[in-house]
Amino acid sequence: MIKRFTLGLLLMVISCLSVVAQMQDPVHFKTEWKSISANEAEIIFSATIDPGWHVYSTDLGDGGPTQATINIDKISGATLDGKLKPGSNEIKKMDPIFEMEVKFFEKTAKFTQKVKLTGGKYSVSGYLEYGACNDENCLPPTSVDFTFSGEVPAQAKAADTKEKEAPKKEDTPVEAVAKADTAVEAPAATDSTATETTLQGTTNYWTPVISELSSYGEGTNEESHSWIYIFFTGLIGGLLALFTPCVWPIIPMTVSFFLKRTKDKKKGIRDAWTYGASIVVIYVTLGLAITLIFGASALNALSTNAIFNILFCLMLVVFAASFFGAFEITLPSKWSNAVDSKAEATTGLLSIFLMAFTLSLVSFSCTGPIIGFLLVEVSTSGSVVAPAIGMLGFAIALALPFTLFAMFPSWLKSMPKSGGWMNVIKVSLGFLELAFALKFLSVADLAYGWRILDRETFLALWIVIFGLLGMYLLGKIKFPHDDDNTKVGVGRFFLALFSLAFAVYMIPGLWGAPLKAVSAFAPPMQTQDFNLYKNEVHAKFNDFDSGMEYARQNHKPVMIDFTGYGCVNCRKMELAVWTDPQISQIMNDDYVLITLYVDEKTSLPEPIKITENGKERTLRTIGDKWSYLQRSKFGANAQPFYVLLDNEGKPLNSSYSYDEDIAKYKDFLQTGLKNYKK
Repeated sequence: MIKRFTLGLLLMVISCLSVVAQMQDPVHFKTEWKSISANEAEIIFSATIDPGWHVYSTDLGDGGPTQATINIDKISGATLDGKLKPGSNEIKKMDPIFEMEVKFFEKTAKFTQKVKLTGGKYSVSGYLEYGACNDENCLPPTSVDFTFSGEVPAQAKAADTKEKEAPKKEDTPVEAVAKADTAVEAPAATDSTATETTLQGTTNYWTPVISELSSYGEGTNEESHSWIYIFFTGLIGGLLALFTPCVWPIIPMTVSFFLKRTKDKKKGIRDAWTYGASIVVIYVTLGLAITLIFGASALNALSTNAIFNILFCLMLVVFAASFFGAFEITLPSKWSNAVDSKAEATTGLLSIFLMAFTLSLVSFSCTGPIIGFLLVEVSTSGSVVAPAIGMLGFAIALALPFTLFAMFPSWLKSMPKSGGWMNVIKVSLGFLELAFALKFLSVADLAYGWRILDRETFLALWIVIFGLLGMYLLGKIKFPHDDDNTKVGVGRFFLALFSLAFAVYMIPGLWGAPLKAVSAFAPPMQTQDFNLYKNEVHAKFNDFDSGMEYARQNHKPVMIDFTGYGCVNCRKMELAVWTDPQISQIMNDDYVLITLYVDEKTSLPEPIKITENGKERTLRTIGDKWSYLQRSKFGANAQPFYVLLDNEGKPLNSSYSYDEDIAKYKDFLQTGLKNYKK
């Protein structure tokens, strides 16, 4: 059974790796500089297109696919003459999806841009941006860089001087042409791409503003708040683990051992306290070790990695099946026996510590998924000590009963005995693990754009899971380890009532209801295919430079939303705060919203090498690029992170992190507008 499971797991990992590694490159462009006369030249873009693919032409109009445009970065000694012209093999066809006539090329494509040379040395650099699709999918806007330079002969300079004395009306200054050709399209931008070969120095929008943000009084409340949240998350996880069959039966046995090993009651209580402290030390050390081995940033990246999330999803499914009674998961008995024998052979504090370590090993089958889920959740905070704080809360909840029962041994007599109720808790945890398994699968699905688990699909599965949990608690479903008792206790009834009510609560979400209670777990609203809910906020851009340029041209302030597909608090803010009518109105009407996903796994056209903190790094994905922007420009790396900018890229207010206070968020937005109008 184990061999088969391991083989199946390896096959899934291999298949996942092959999917991630498949990068499509169906269009191959070449650039050429062709001299027509002494004062005229052409930039020619020639492409070969793979079968089944097509490249869109120029001048498609608003609301259509990505059209071909030429974009100038630097130009001297020359001007553009007219617009980019497509080749003669252009195909025109009515597209039912866009409900408009589109123009495109198949097999080969050609675009030509005329250039006038003004005399002397000339230099022209920029890129051609185009869109490509087949019958199944489209590529994000892709760019082809070009750089040409040279010198005009002396006789050409004289001819050019005469021509300048009588300028033609149709001549267009380079600034106007460049502006026309690089004009930002409709606000609803397509998937972003990186077009620059370097990041720093391409635009002043990337200039660091860390000191400017500090001048607005950047606070630290967010960090302390997150630590409190992490601690209580760990505490709840420890309480859940406490009531599992792996831990609960050990409490009376262990406490009785400490009280009987010595006639001195005070020493027995002291040993029990030492035992509890050892549990805390073991789990906190585990949290610190994980941080030191991987690092906070590595854990954050790992938490959105597709392979990791798929494996964690599979692990939770396997543990859920075990909790349902399909099989038992235990660590090798020789491990626990070896530690137990060492505990018996030693005396003093070391023996107590080894006993605590034995408990940790024996209880792994119940505590393993809870600990794993906790570490994954806290890793997204970006804090170095977050895993240790989470494990501290977990360990305190786990160790507290041992010390309390040692102090008050009479409580042991009234302690509920292990029985059918404990199996109910175990099975219920199995249902919860199935639900959380979908959450991890959703993170991988969103980060890589697979669209397997859209919001309505996710909600439908959760509705079924919690509906079945309610039926189980009412005794309508039986598992192998359940007894034949047909009676339903009051506690089980209320838990069933809550579970069924929760399932019913999620049903309107299938048609777009916000469902604030599950916003931390469900995929973002934009993945919903059928949505009747209209009071939403959608980003106008998902590319920083394009959004900033659009805002500058339209004289509007900018709100940058650094978010992540795996960011729980980001989803909470979007559904708890952004859906407020006053907030949504300000964001939609008064700001240009740019949403940047730091865990976007789409590859950059070319890797970008940067130097950060004296070390050279390579940015390979769009998420890497936005994460670097957040660190270098704003000195932050956690999500959600909101910052308001003017048209020069300067901050208008202090940044804003996770805080569901609507009044506070409204003040944050209005202060930015007030400072923008000064």
